Amino acid sequence: MSQRPPPLSTQLPPLICGTATFNNQYNPDPYALPTTAIVHEALSLGVRAFDTSPYYGPAEDLLGAALNTPFVHQNFPRPDYFLLTKVGRISGNEFDYSAAWVRHSVQRSLQRLHTEYLDAVYCHDVEFVSPEEVLTAVTELRRIRDETGVVKYVGISGYPVTTLCELAEMVLEKTGEPLDLVMSYANFTLQNTRLASVALPRLEAAGVAVVPNASVLGMGLLRRKGVPIGAHGDFHPSPNELRTAIQAASAWSDAQDIKDKRIEKVAIRWALEHWLHDGASLGSSGDPASGIPWQREKIEKYGGTKLGVSVIGVSNVEELRETMRVWRSILDGLEDGEQTAVNAGRGRDDRTWSVQRQRDVEILARGIRSKLGEWVDYTWASPGPGFVNKLSAPAVPAPLPTPAASPDQLPKQAVTREGSGLQSMPRI
Repeated sequence: MSQRPPPLSTQLPPLICGTATFNNQYNPDPYALPTTAIVHEALSLGVRAFDTSPYYGPAEDLLGAALNTPFVHQNFPRPDYFLLTKVGRISGNEFDYSAAWVRHSVQRSLQRLHTEYLDAVYCHDVEFVSPEEVLTAVTELRRIRDETGVVKYVGISGYPVTTLCELAEMVLEKTGEPLDLVMSYANFTLQNTRLASVALPRLEAAGVAVVPNASVLGMGLLRRKGVPIGAHGDFHPSPNELRTAIQAASAWSDAQDIKDKRIEKVAIRWALEHWLHDGASLGSSGDPASGIPWQREKIEKYGGTKLGVSVIGVSNVEELRETMRVWRSILDGLEDGEQTAVNAGRGRDDRTWSVQRQRDVEILARGIRSKLGEWVDYTWASPGPGFVNKLSAPAVPAPLPTPAASPDQLPKQAVTREGSGLQSMPRI
């Protein structure tokens, strides 16, 4: 019997680097992305958690290759960062929540990520299967957790917030144990805030510990140039009328006499900043990535007990750096933020700038939401009409090619720390 870990809300960092972008859904060739450089720079900037999935094409392999490097082994022992992955979704229309597949998927993720354990495992996109299938997968993940310790925390993820709430309530009722975490995406954005208004009260009542908010741009919907087009073409489920309304709101924002008014900049800051507060009741108090180099931190140092947890996704190092500049500016605006900025080497004026930027973003956000009108809090159907799970006889798939560490990793000065070599994995 494995020893239970501490409560997740005391451990998980409030900022998680997502790897859905390491996938041909968002990028034509994910192998051409500087994934090793992104992961190394994220760690160097204080990010201490990474979210991935077998469904994200080569994402697990790419993340694992980036972590299985001398730079990471020498500077960031495995206990220093969280790895969150998923089980159950095989392809766009194939799902397998059986106990056998869960075991296979967990073992495969351990191998791809070059790790002895997974900090958290979600059942991926739970709205596509029956409640009974979700219960089977959750039960198996908990068995693995209890018997082997290679899974630490168990949760579910998906899009429709009412479905997530119903399943969280069902798991508590059927098992007597609440889920550790429930993640939704595109449900706390400038366009749609149902994760806060509808889901949070029910998930809190269901005993869920942490609710991460993913895809603050609504899977790329809230961008001046429109939704991303990857190797599979236009995958986004939003209707054309919503896209048109967002482009009109973007044009309105561009016309305002305020700096940094591009809709995606407004949307990222607004969602990250508001979720820190609105999602705090089901947030966490792990390392906030405030920018103090090479230092493990806790939220309590910055005037609070918990912050709402957000998942960010980037496709290059400059996007990561820009997002981290925004994140740290938000932290500078918190209570005791001035001292945070000073300790991180930014300066006392940064809190003043952050407070002013917050005001500007609020003005732009109110205007954008006003322009969206009836499309505020609109959600698309998931699954879509006529969906059928095409899973045939389950089969262990051929492994994706495992890339070597990409040659574009950023030069770093090694800081000697204990390594984290992979030992033999337990049977699960």
